[in-house]
Amino acid sequence: MPRPRLIIDCDPGHDDAIALIVAHRHAEVVGITTVSGNAPLDATTANALMVTALLDADTPVHRGAPKPLVGEPAHAAAVHGESGLGGVARIAHARRAASDDAVGFLLDAADEALWVVAVGPLTNLALALERDPSWGRRLAGISIMGGSTDIGNVTRVAEFNTFADPEAAARVFDCGALLTMCGLNLTRQLRSNDALAKRLRRADSPLAQFAAQSFDDLHDRIEGLTGVREAALHDPCAVLAVTHPELIETRRQAVSVELEGTLTRGMTVVDQRPHTPDGGAARRGADAPTANVAYTIDADEAMAVVVEALGVESDA
Repeated sequence: MPRPRLIIDCDPGHDDAIALIVAHRHAEVVGITTVSGNAPLDATTANALMVTALLDADTPVHRGAPKPLVGEPAHAAAVHGESGLGGVARIAHARRAASDDAVGFLLDAADEALWVVAVGPLTNLALALERDPSWGRRLAGISIMGGSTDIGNVTRVAEFNTFADPEAAARVFDCGALLTMCGLNLTRQLRSNDALAKRLRRADSPLAQFAAQSFDDLHDRIEGLTGVREAALHDPCAVLAVTHPELIETRRQAVSVELEGTLTRGMTVVDQRPHTPDGGAARRGADAPTANVAYTIDADEAMAVVVEALGVESDA
């Protein structure tokens, strides 16, 4: 099987960094585009460049949107620290962004064999669609870490990436591209813990050592918020949906993004009423399916893929 071709649109972020590592192991990553999200744009771009240095990869990094389509940026310092990678040790390098035009890169790179894996706010993608409404339909597909079929994380019902730029998310979910949505209902099934971090610390792999530091820092922060020393590995799920789709079960559903609600702004409203397996051919208009919504992941096998990408041999 040929390796899929990907652009990773991201806002690193602890789990974004792991997603970048997994993507480089199992796909041809033709570029990385950065966006304001978990941290400000300067920080997310610096983190993406640092991961390419860690990987010794020549993948170009293109700076993208510094703020959402509407309003001011929202960041996740409580989870990811001001830098996006909290207390993780920095890796010295001399790399620079290939351009300040992530949108232009996304538009120029589009072809029917290319997937865009979007694991941050969807601002860059929405700006690409603003310049070329057909852009999404010229791709193999878009795999999104965002939204939820049930509860949120930044509000009761909204997940961070959709909450950070709901107007952008609404535009992407309505663009007509082949979409896969890996929301919190799925990503919370793939979890890191202290046992995993300990296993990684024992490995003779720079990637494993980086990941162990990342997980230790993330677990400290999550423990302060929830009292539990483990964390969902959200963003690798959107990569695995393309590189290892057999691990994830999806259903065709209509997804809309709420823009107005006082309590529900940024919520992904998923039509989960019973319908036929193909998504309900009789449904039209606003109820027509717009995305393959992910519901379950084989967490053991998925974690084995992640750990192997970090340079750790299987327990088997």
